[in-house]
Amino acid sequence: MPHTMIDRTTGEEARHMTCLEVWGGNDAVDAAVTLPGLDAWVYSRPFEGATSGGDVHYVSSCGTGRITRLLVADVSGHGEDVAETARELRTLMRRFVNHIDQTKFVASMNHHFTELSQDGRFATALVTTFFAPTNHLSLCNAGHPSPLHWKKSTGRWSYIEREVSPNPDPTSTSIDDGPANIPLGILDLDDYGQFDFQVDVGDLVLCYTDSLVEARDVSTGELLGQTGLLKLLETLDPSDPTKLAERLLASIEHCAAGEKCQDDVTVLLFRPNGSASVATLRERVVAGFKMAASVFGRDGPIPWPELSIRNLGGAILTPLSRWRGRRR
Repeated sequence: MPHTMIDRTTGEEARHMTCLEVWGGNDAVDAAVTLPGLDAWVYSRPFEGATSGGDVHYVSSCGTGRITRLLVADVSGHGEDVAETARELRTLMRRFVNHIDQTKFVASMNHHFTELSQDGRFATALVTTFFAPTNHLSLCNAGHPSPLHWKKSTGRWSYIEREVSPNPDPTSTSIDDGPANIPLGILDLDDYGQFDFQVDVGDLVLCYTDSLVEARDVSTGELLGQTGLLKLLETLDPSDPTKLAERLLASIEHCAAGEKCQDDVTVLLFRPNGSASVATLRERVVAGFKMAASVFGRDGPIPWPELSIRNLGGAILTPLSRWRGRRR
């Protein structure tokens, strides 16, 4: 039996994200959201009980209900500086909400942080885009801890990391040879490495900030690290994703003799649910009004759609969503 999606902040059923919606920020939250083709859970706990912190999380839904973008970032600085950055990232999320290809979004994020670098501002980030018609993830890791994948068919966790082929296929769309694993704002790059990853219905993907791997195991005196985090996850039951983040943090604190992570903590967990569908007529009408409001300057930047066969053609004829021509 599937578990009911509950928002632990309100105790009510999870919010259903509508077309052209962007949700998130840098505030404390323990919430569940559901989208076409995807369920997600977000837990964020700023350091020392603050109401907001340096970790930023966002989820967005496109105008046709097929593209979901998920972002976790660890921004240097604190207070209003981070809050302002979070607002600017929301604006960028909205601007590119109708793009399957996340390359321009990541480049815009990097340009933004490059402009702030003179003030010592930078960020690590993990940007993922889920395309519901094909259950594909596109990922960009900008100096951030690698996400984890629980494969339902095997019942095992493993890290999702970019594979570099010694003999790359120039026609392949699965691997981008741009720079990878460089924090945003360090170099003024137009092109960050992207790669694709296939997920199946019922699989889990876990994104998080570095406080989880930087917790210290008091029994060994060493940092938990990626190896330790993986070992802890393998001891937990993933069948109820609503409680997985809570149980994982409790396990980390147990290793640290009850001490809470000495930094902001953010965990973003999501799962393909197999319910992908084209947006309803009502949702399309609402999306149209939102687009019109943007054109007339009342609702932020205009979320122009990506001009591609997969995006525009696939919105009309579903088989075109599987078009695998060059993305750029």
